[in-house]
Amino acid sequence: MASEFTLYIGYRHVSSWSLRGWMAMRKAGVPFEERLIRYRLPDHKAELVAASPTGKVPLLVHRRGREEIKVWESLAIGEYLAEFFHSRNLWPRDPAARAFARSIATEMHSGFRPLRDKLGMELLKTLPSGAPYGPEVTADIKRIESIWREARTVWGEADSGPYLFGHFTVADAMFMPVATRFRTYGVMLEPTAEAYKQALLADPDFQAWEAQARIDPEPEPLVTP
Repeated sequence: MASEFTLYIGYRHVSSWSLRGWMAMRKAGVPFEERLIRYRLPDHKAELVAASPTGKVPLLVHRRGREEIKVWESLAIGEYLAEFFHSRNLWPRDPAARAFARSIATEMHSGFRPLRDKLGMELLKTLPSGAPYGPEVTADIKRIESIWREARTVWGEADSGPYLFGHFTVADAMFMPVATRFRTYGVMLEPTAEAYKQALLADPDFQAWEAQARIDPEPEPLVTP
């Protein structure tokens, strides 16, 4: 029997947004069909453009009877799943923690451009750090350390789990690719941030993603005009 849910994702090696949406799906605990789009290939790109309003990954398609609901953007996918699967607590229950979680998830969604540009996601590689990174990237790293430290200190440690708010939330999914970037480029972190990074990298769902990335063919080369 076909699943109600289909998630379109891109290359596991480099698609940070796909990883975010995929982690939210896994933590929702719902069966879903995975459609890998190698979007640097013309036929795959055409399929994605036909399916997605933006022509980008990730895209969640939820078939409810005759209705087909499309949700694009990783954060929107997390919100949608949190509404459907309340028992999974994809946002913290405490209102203050939930407000903080939504704020930092949104900040991650829209911010940290210098870090993204200079420390791109290369999941399976170990690359020279090039440190010092420059003031803008350094500021992004310090801000992320501050976010992680506050969430862990105020909420995570009290909940006795290893994630920002104890149990895994959408906010953790949003920061998952950052942990891989810090590993790839050997970014030195203060102890609380380092411990949280290691918790993300040890997450069994992330490890399943990474194991499949080792099997997947390498992404096709970028073709520049």
